[in-house]
Amino acid sequence: QVQLVESGGGLVQAGGSLRLSCAASGTIVSINAVHWYRQAPGKQRELVATIISGGSTNYADSVKGRFTISRDNAKNTAYLQMNSVKPEDTAVYYCKAIVRWSTLLGARDYWGPGTQVTVSS
Repeated sequence: QVQLVESGGGLVQAGGSLRLSCAASGTIVSINAVHWYRQAPGKQRELVATIISGGSTNYADSVKGRFTISRDNAKNTAYLQMNSVKPEDTAVYYCKAIVRWSTLLGARDYWGPGTQVTVSS
């Protein structure tokens, strides 16, 4: 069994910075990829950033140049550094990880419960 938990959300002023963490625990052989999503009230869940095991990253156009995704494999933790935040960044942020929990049985995706980020103007 694998569990993810996000942390680091809260209230921040526009133009400020925040760092979200996504920690994985349980039976983990490897984490193949980590994705950060966000969902604002009344909006569809949006893919914000991705990092794969080789280190390649991708970002939504709306956050490109402001957000950075990274990972610490030794700690089974991924991060989303949010700089120059805007009110439109306000959302619940979710971590999804593709985790290989068995060499024989393969990998599957897991979701964290989310953490609220609110940006005040």
